[in-house]
Amino acid sequence: MARAQLDKQPSDVRRMFDAVARRYDLTNDVLSFGQDRRWRRQVLRVVQPLLGERILDLAAGTGTSSVPFREAGAYVVPTDFSLGMLSVGKAARPELPFTAGDGTKLPYADDTFDAVTISFGLRNIVDPVAGLREMLRVTRPGGRIVVCEFSHPTNGAFRKVYLEYLMKALPSVANAVSSAPDAYVYLAESIRAWPDQHGLARMLAEAGWKHPRFVNLSGGIVALHHATA
Repeated sequence: MARAQLDKQPSDVRRMFDAVARRYDLTNDVLSFGQDRRWRRQVLRVVQPLLGERILDLAAGTGTSSVPFREAGAYVVPTDFSLGMLSVGKAARPELPFTAGDGTKLPYADDTFDAVTISFGLRNIVDPVAGLREMLRVTRPGGRIVVCEFSHPTNGAFRKVYLEYLMKALPSVANAVSSAPDAYVYLAESIRAWPDQHGLARMLAEAGWKHPRFVNLSGGIVALHHATA
């Protein structure tokens, strides 16, 4: 599943995530050396959910990213366009209101949510800026967005080592633990091709979000972007 073959066509990306859904959380944990848990804690810290707030967790997959918001007392709506992911999530977490939805055509009214968050899913939307505009549409004025996404390590030497791992070791490791290891070739290529921290900040501004800013995690492997509606 090379990037040239998928080219971010929604139907292809959807089938890819359907295929990896069964062991998706385990694979992420292994490939990130457990750092994905730390990244989720940082997302929660930046979102700062309040009791009773409505939060959209887009590209929520199996709902692992949604659980902390519910535990904090917010009403979280995990949304994903992969029915395979939703099926696994509903079986494991029936208390969450899983909803099928495309990031460019969300099934929600204007100004529905106090906050929207998306972790490691924005780069898989066919038109990321259109997706960010759609997230803005469903967020109330003064609400906020938090985007957790792979980015560019800030240290040159570390970046070289990281890219070597990303393009060579990641697919090999995925082969041992994933239910569809070929998908991780595409994922590695999509990470490598994704804009850097400043590029994503510009995308947020282009989509209409105010005061976009970011903080690097794990040396810039991941960047946490946040802005207001």
